[in-house]
Amino acid sequence: MKILVTGGAGFIGSNFIHYWLQTHPQDDVVCFDALTYAGNLENLKDIENNPKYLFVKGDITDRDAVFDAVKQVDVVVHFAAETHVDRSIMDPGIFIRTNIMGTQHILDAVKEYGKRLHHISTDEVFGSLKPEDPPFTEKTAYDPQSPYSASKAASDHLVRAYVNTYGIQATISNCSNNYGPYMFPEKIIPLFISNLMEGKKVPVYGDGHQVRDWIFVDDHSRGVDLILQKGTMGETYCLGGGNEVKNIDLTKKLVDLLGKDDASIEFVKDRPGHDRRYAIDYAKAKETLGWEPLVTFEDGLLQTVEWYKANQEWVARCKSGDYQTYYDEWYENQLAMKH
Repeated sequence: MKILVTGGAGFIGSNFIHYWLQTHPQDDVVCFDALTYAGNLENLKDIENNPKYLFVKGDITDRDAVFDAVKQVDVVVHFAAETHVDRSIMDPGIFIRTNIMGTQHILDAVKEYGKRLHHISTDEVFGSLKPEDPPFTEKTAYDPQSPYSASKAASDHLVRAYVNTYGIQATISNCSNNYGPYMFPEKIIPLFISNLMEGKKVPVYGDGHQVRDWIFVDDHSRGVDLILQKGTMGETYCLGGGNEVKNIDLTKKLVDLLGKDDASIEFVKDRPGHDRRYAIDYAKAKETLGWEPLVTFEDGLLQTVEWYKANQEWVARCKSGDYQTYYDEWYENQLAMKH
């Protein structure tokens, strides 16, 4: 089998490619990535000479490039997306172009050539949970609260519409927050790790009581694998880590693992439309696919911290470009609005 991984040089995509080549060595994998600020070929440097791996530079907003790539493969796993909520608040346009129009190009190509598609989505499309609410399931109504989650919700609806209208072979998964190696240092875990290693403070939004469900990236990859093997066409599967952690508790765990103290924590003004709680019920995936997360949050977080400690040059190179300018401006704005 030949599999196309869009966004394959990003955090989750690159981990998925590593996973796939290790567990399916007979398959060919094509990484399709535009190499924007979060796409990094260093994430795949150790496999660049693998004869079963090929990199194709391309943007999913480029219809011709998408059609050329999809035509050559059997299966498409669609990770490519703009994902950072803060960036979507600052500039929604790129999220609409990439996450909605780019997904349309993928869908049109899959329809044209009769390929199998798996579309990667997020629990953020469901909106925010109250403390007493049950976790999200595949039947939870969509209620996106940010331009990012709205664009992902729209792409999910497009996939379902193409299944219903054109009969394409497609599945969807909505996952909770991923963490692990190669996570670009704008997200909370790698950002806080790198700040703590550099002796900087870590900026916690609001009161820090926002709750997130965390899934180790390898568990996510394994879930996608099982959906490709056993999933029912047209169905959606929720993949969660089976834990709920407050942002402030996560912060304190990282502070402890990095040998710092609470003086490293700095509370900043909450961001607009900040969802209060996410949680996923993965019962359907467990019952129909035999999937459940295997990596505990404690073990996964320790592995992640150790990886970033061992790869500080990678972090420094990531932060030397577009990201550093963005983060500096963002952090200055947050300090100006500090509680």
